Amino acid sequence: MKTKLILSAALLLVAATALVAGTLAVTTAVHTKPDTGSSAITYLKAGSDPVPAAGGSVSAPDGWMAIELAGPFEGYVESNKDLTKGLDVKAGAAIRLAPRADAGVLAIAEKSDKATITGLRGKWTQISLEKKIIGYIRLTEGAPTPMPTPPVNRAPAPTANAPVAPGVYGVATGGQAAPMVDLGDGGSSALPRQFAGKFVSTRRPLAPRRPYDYALNDDAGKRYAYLDISKLLLTEQIENYIDRKVVVFGAGKNSRDGKDIVIVVETLQLK
Repeated sequence: MKTKLILSAALLLVAATALVAGTLAVTTAVHTKPDTGSSAITYLKAGSDPVPAAGGSVSAPDGWMAIELAGPFEGYVESNKDLTKGLDVKAGAAIRLAPRADAGVLAIAEKSDKATITGLRGKWTQISLEKKIIGYIRLTEGAPTPMPTPPVNRAPAPTANAPVAPGVYGVATGGQAAPMVDLGDGGSSALPRQFAGKFVSTRRPLAPRRPYDYALNDDAGKRYAYLDISKLLLTEQIENYIDRKVVVFGAGKNSRDGKDIVIVVETLQLK
């Protein structure tokens, strides 16, 4: 019995040394916790070289190894609860791996985190998190871990007066930059940030005029924000950007009735 324990310990040490030194022999799941029942953050393919977390200073139970993952990561936060009026993720918010309350937690938001809004899934806002994450891999996995079946993305059912956030932008094509103007505070106390989407006109023949003449749509063709371009110069060229994918930089705020988001645009360029 004692011999078997010594042999098992020796094999575990060899496996750990092999991981630290370099290459994974099999596809390996990276878990949020040192527990096979926890959610998988990602999968490292055979031939990958895991990086020990903080030089090996993060402790892990026997049979597990803490590793460092570089971002960006896709995560989800609740639109009503976890976002400020300036559309920043609140410190302490749970950033989840899927748009569900029972999904695994990718990370707990910190004030210094850099997060960009990239989509809307019902009451959940999708973000891109640029941050190093600590994950855990088993040292004793002896067979490839099957890759999960990619989820089918379905457009969420519209909700009356629900908070809206940027949609999924997809793969962008190149374009020439539009004239840019630095306009300081952008007309809002919120910090300015980047937003992307399809630049559209809200004006329609024989239809009541909208609060703003321009808006950003997501890839599903749904408006997620109005655009206040009153601070831009050279607005006579604005028609050149209609129905094209753009990136705008500005501060987000609520509309007067609180039902919509308005971006006070400081710069505008093609995506």
